[in-house]
Amino acid sequence: MTPRIKVLYDEPMIAQRIEEMARAIAAAEPRDLLVVAVLKGSFMFAADLIRALHRAGLAPHVEFTHLSSYRTSTISSGQVTILKDVDSEVRGRDVLLVDDILESGRTLAFAKDLLAARGARRVETCVLLEKPGKRSVNVDPDHVGFVCPDLFVVGYGMDVAHAYRQLPFVGVVEHDADDKQGELALHG
Repeated sequence: MTPRIKVLYDEPMIAQRIEEMARAIAAAEPRDLLVVAVLKGSFMFAADLIRALHRAGLAPHVEFTHLSSYRTSTISSGQVTILKDVDSEVRGRDVLLVDDILESGRTLAFAKDLLAARGARRVETCVLLEKPGKRSVNVDPDHVGFVCPDLFVVGYGMDVAHAYRQLPFVGVVEHDADDKQGELALHG
């Protein structure tokens, strides 16, 4: 049986919120802006945000880092691993760290501290979704798209077992009560 996806944030909502965030980021007049997108989940959000930053009058450089505290699980391991580091010099630059979702905060806090230690002039964080009740470390995002309920979300770059990243919206996978295989795939 194919699971249903309940839409939490649709395409127009996401697009409008990204434009608002881009204008707020541009209003702070960042200097020598470097956008660092955290892979893999943020790739769609980061691409749309970077284009919105361009429309807001900025010309950021773009980098990617791949950090993981989840690996193949849906629960954070508590330890962040660098799978791909940024290649650009960050010393003296304003850095905008872009991630898909802020839950425990471990990954975002790790990346923010790492970039600051490398001499970034300022490191701001921008997340599409924030789950405030899930925080394990003290980190507050500078820019938030939506405060998200405590649900396992997919779509718009976010996945479960590499599925659903392509969806143009953020949603929740719904299974029938008798769909035990779907529950195992989602939670196992």
